[in-house]
Amino acid sequence: MQVNSFTESKKPASLLWPFLTPYRLHIGVALLAVGVAASTVLTFGWGLKNLVDEGFSDRSGHYLNQALLVLLGVILLLAAASYTRFYLVHWVAERVIAEMRKKIYQHLLVLDPGYFETHKTGDQVSRINTDTTVLQMVMTSNLPTAFRNLLTMMGGVVMLFIVSPVMTGMVAGVVPFVIGPIIYFGRKVRAKSRDTQGRLGEISSFSHETIQGLQTIQSFGYEETASNRFSALADDTFNAALRYVKVRAFLTAFVISMVFSAIGVVLWMGGHQVLTGEISVGNLSAFIFYAVVTAGAAGALSETMTSFNQAVGAADRIASLLGKKAGLKGSDSTKALPQNIEGHVSFNHVSFSYPTRAEQLALDNLTFTIPPGRLVALTGPSGAGKTTIFQLLQRFYDPSGGVITIDGLDITGYNARDIRRHIGVVSQDPAIFSCSIAENIRVGKPDATDAEVRHAAELAQAHEFIALLPEGYNTLVGERGSRLSGGQRQRIAIARVLLKNPKILLLDEATSALDSSNEQAVMLALKSLMVGRTTIVIAHRLSTVQNADKIIVLDQGRIVAEGTHDQLYGKDSLYTHLAGLQMQVRAG
Repeated sequence: MQVNSFTESKKPASLLWPFLTPYRLHIGVALLAVGVAASTVLTFGWGLKNLVDEGFSDRSGHYLNQALLVLLGVILLLAAASYTRFYLVHWVAERVIAEMRKKIYQHLLVLDPGYFETHKTGDQVSRINTDTTVLQMVMTSNLPTAFRNLLTMMGGVVMLFIVSPVMTGMVAGVVPFVIGPIIYFGRKVRAKSRDTQGRLGEISSFSHETIQGLQTIQSFGYEETASNRFSALADDTFNAALRYVKVRAFLTAFVISMVFSAIGVVLWMGGHQVLTGEISVGNLSAFIFYAVVTAGAAGALSETMTSFNQAVGAADRIASLLGKKAGLKGSDSTKALPQNIEGHVSFNHVSFSYPTRAEQLALDNLTFTIPPGRLVALTGPSGAGKTTIFQLLQRFYDPSGGVITIDGLDITGYNARDIRRHIGVVSQDPAIFSCSIAENIRVGKPDATDAEVRHAAELAQAHEFIALLPEGYNTLVGERGSRLSGGQRQRIAIARVLLKNPKILLLDEATSALDSSNEQAVMLALKSLMVGRTTIVIAHRLSTVQNADKIIVLDQGRIVAEGTHDQLYGKDSLYTHLAGLQMQVRAG
């Protein structure tokens, strides 16, 4: 289902309407069913009037027999209308919320990493779960209830005028005193609800982070501190919710007291009119019925409106997320790189700062060229800019200055997803998903055959350990690959890239988690793969940089030296220092 773009909106209806539009027929039938149900309730009052005025005077009981048959028919109609309304409303709500969750998730997938530097992941997850659940309650409960109560209240007012215009006028006089506080306190309810939803997002974010890092927390004995911080967040959320509940409870109590006080006065007046013979007992009975129904509908409507205000906070958060646009230049471009690229990579006077550290240059006027099919190693101390080069080349960010090209084409003019199609990455800590091994490898090529998956695993030296697992390639690896060792996770990640078979390879110490024998085997596989492909390696190991066609030495975002190992060792102080440390490690 295609959904139009969103802007930040203050009304849930503005957020929901694009999702509801495809189901107009279902909604129309559901609303019709709500109208029928409300109408049947109102017929009871008129039946009560006739029963009191005529039914009890008919000594034969014939009128009572007819009244029972009519009552049973009305009840069956009410039951059928209620079933239709309940089924269709919930069907539409479940469908719409599913579409909305998919829309939010898809939107999160295309936002740049810069967005997540300033927005917590757990808070975004809460928008998929908590906030959409609030909107689901609006659709399944609040909106149908509000519509039913509105129809009931309007119909009840009409019937009250028919029965007794004088007493109805007294009831109408109370309305302005009820509507004013509803509007005033409704705004307060909305603000308190938004605050509560925000604090729920903070709890979700904190629990998400700490559970993911549970081993670190336990290793450092941080459990008590983490528990105290969570308790503080939970208490803050409770206090925010309590403030919301107080305002909502006061509003509900005020409306109920005003409405039923008015009814009490009206009944007192109606009783005197019966005594003077101005109205019949049947009319008074009907008026009492309609007054109670109307008052109940008005009270329920005010209750529903306060719940509706709670949903506004959730709608605001979802709309603000869907209103965020990708910050990359040309992110909506359909322009694609040529199908077969050579893999010529060039950085021309590139400068870049991360959004949260705008004053600090991660790359400073960086210029280098990598011819197609060459192996280039990036080395330097931590924070030198090695990983930043990888991120810019994949268009996770755009440079603040300079140009990055592939085959002479400025990558900012092309769709980021298409650029990444030509690039394969193996990081030090690869992302392994909680599915089967085969599915994890197929991330590199979703339509790959079993034979292709196995071949890639064999090249990555992963097939042997996979074959020993109880379910082989169908073995579930657990969250973040928790059931696998570090070396096994690394080899699956390498198999994933081998299966993708890209033209440009980015390797962030891809063999760092492997033992010596497996490292040699995997390096042979990678060496075979690198033939005819451009490969950039973030390298700390001497064995990796010695085999490179060129080594680029980085420090504080600048290139301080370029050349081969023989050209740099003993001549460049920083490289000699880094290589010397590796030699000491190997000697030790």
